[in-house]
Amino acid sequence: MPLNATIPLSVDFDTPEDFLIFIFHILFATSAVLVAGSVVFGISSTRSLRRQNRFIFMLNTSISDTLTGFSVYYLGLFDVQEGYPSRNGTYYILPSFLGVNVLTFLFAQFDRYFAVCHPFFYNRFITRSFVFGICAFCWIYTYSILTVQNMVPISEAAKINAFGVMTLQIIVFIKVLMTIKLYIIARHQLAREVPSAERDSKRESLRIIVFVVICFLALWCPSFVNIIVRQLTRKGMRFRNEATNLFAILARLNALVTPAVYIWGSPALREAVWKEVWRRLCPCRRVRIGFNVNDEQMMWHHKEIG
Repeated sequence: MPLNATIPLSVDFDTPEDFLIFIFHILFATSAVLVAGSVVFGISSTRSLRRQNRFIFMLNTSISDTLTGFSVYYLGLFDVQEGYPSRNGTYYILPSFLGVNVLTFLFAQFDRYFAVCHPFFYNRFITRSFVFGICAFCWIYTYSILTVQNMVPISEAAKINAFGVMTLQIIVFIKVLMTIKLYIIARHQLAREVPSAERDSKRESLRIIVFVVICFLALWCPSFVNIIVRQLTRKGMRFRNEATNLFAILARLNALVTPAVYIWGSPALREAVWKEVWRRLCPCRRVRIGFNVNDEQMMWHHKEIG
């Protein structure tokens, strides 16, 4: 494409639906960046959260979700079609943020499984450095495969892409089995433990993982079904571009739903997000608090003088 060529917008603005689609993507992208970005800053700025493995996994997915939110400003607002052949595509660089999330969720489920079922092994071997390495592996693996895919001929790239889709479907199947396993653990094993802060932490993290995976499956399943139908029958549903691809939109909604579930399910994270992010962005509240403190100091000063 020539350097001076302009990329058309995703819709023609001929119908009210076009305006709704365009506005939706702007609102969704902004919301995903704000919510997921808040989780990133909340965890990064709170030492007590950074020292817990489960929050490291949350941080990794939230970084990916934030980047996914930014990607919607391009994928949702302009006429982009990823695939073979593509149109104004990004060589799957932007959609692959979701692939990082899928791998991170899988490892997070295994992390919670070992933390609950094999605590002695977990405390000895699953260190924070090891978890950081796993999170880095999710990025390296995803974009290494993507690099190879973009360097080979289109025919081979299409085969690699089909293999990646099949691998993703296997991962989703494993995630379903792990979710069932974690749910059983949450109901039986944790119920037998004595009340403690560690037990509450395990229960909270399991609840978050289960809810996140349920939301993930609900939003991704339509896309998986359509992919399977297209692979087996060559029919399925096709869309004009990424902005009008209903299944892709549902999949990208994970970038907003997942960090929202994190904030909802973890009081510690909710407090960190409020303290480190949103309270800093509200100067009027800080001024009001400052006046209250000054007023209180003045009252004590008058009392001492009196």
